[in-house]
Amino acid sequence: MEQIPLFSPLALTVGDLTRYLRQLLESDDVLRDVWVQGEVSNIARPSSGHIYFTLKDANAALKCVIWKTNALRLRLPLQNGMAVEAHGYISLYERDGAYQLYVDAARLAGEGLLYQEFMRLKARLEAEGLFDPERKRALPARPRRIGIATSPTGAALQDMLNTLRRRYPLAEVLLASCAVQGEEAPPQIVAALGALNRLGADVILLARGGGSLEDLWAFNDERVVRAVAASQAPVVTGVGHETDFTLSDFAADLRAPTPTGAAVLATPDRADLRAELERTLGLLDAALLDGLDLRRRALHEAAGQLEHNSPRWRISNDRQRLDALTERLQRNALHNLALRRVMTDSARSRLLALNPLSVLGRGFAVVTHHGAVVRSSAQLAPGDAVQVRLARGAFDARVEAMIPDEDIPTREVEDD
Repeated sequence: MEQIPLFSPLALTVGDLTRYLRQLLESDDVLRDVWVQGEVSNIARPSSGHIYFTLKDANAALKCVIWKTNALRLRLPLQNGMAVEAHGYISLYERDGAYQLYVDAARLAGEGLLYQEFMRLKARLEAEGLFDPERKRALPARPRRIGIATSPTGAALQDMLNTLRRRYPLAEVLLASCAVQGEEAPPQIVAALGALNRLGADVILLARGGGSLEDLWAFNDERVVRAVAASQAPVVTGVGHETDFTLSDFAADLRAPTPTGAAVLATPDRADLRAELERTLGLLDAALLDGLDLRRRALHEAAGQLEHNSPRWRISNDRQRLDALTERLQRNALHNLALRRVMTDSARSRLLALNPLSVLGRGFAVVTHHGAVVRSSAQLAPGDAVQVRLARGAFDARVEAMIPDEDIPTREVEDD
């Protein structure tokens, strides 16, 4: 900050003095971060997007400016006559020589105390473990009964019903009406949660539209927070707008930014269910065809086994075996017959060779004396009567002389 000499030979210009005062104001620790309470008046919203207004009370007035960037982030819609607490820093508008509050946030008067109470209660319940992530439960994938605890006349109810009807019309919707603002709201909300649990809701939507911290204070009530944490069914909160947080949100199993968002989080989408159903039907068709094919093969195999074990098949098979054995027996019989024929022919040949008649047919003769075959001349004597048997016929003879073996001439005998 520039220092003005104590003994300046020249008088300050208006601009120098104004600049000094601005620097002095902006360097003050209190004025650089201050909350100011008053009533809003003379609001002006030029096309630049900035907001100009005056904060006043019974004793004074203070010009205020909200630059466009902060105005776009302002949650509270300022109106004339509204009692607010504005936060910012004090500086001097040099052109007019007027000090102003340059506002970056605003809240309804009294919200500061409510916020302190909010933080105190949040710390105590958090220390008890009511907000622990381990307590959070998963939502049912396909709830049959969806409970809603909200005001029956609010727009939040219609938004949720429309969303549920569009996304998941299969579920039964149970409505437990309750006030969502004011002193009567906390006990009614607690009663609504209890009623929905007794009715067997699979999931509960606790919701209301947006509002100030004071409007939403019922959802910071300790009774409501404990009822949300103790609910048998999972609770989805959709209280206020996306930037609004209540203690019930911390105790709930899931927080949605809006009532419509709560309905979306609690239900599957109809299109997703249809796609899943089509995939499941495809799997069922494939499984059915595979099962039929498997049973067809098993039936075919069982039929083959039954045919193989049936008496008809065995008779047919035995008949074929009998035909084969018969053919084999016939072949063996013919073979044996031929073999016997050959053996018979061979025996006949041998017998014929040994038949005396066959020998006689080659020119030999059989001599018998008194019925006995004469094999040696020593068996006879001259004058003995003998009978000579030829191949054809026989004749009687008488021995005239005996001839020794060495005197008998030999010659070849010719066949007739």
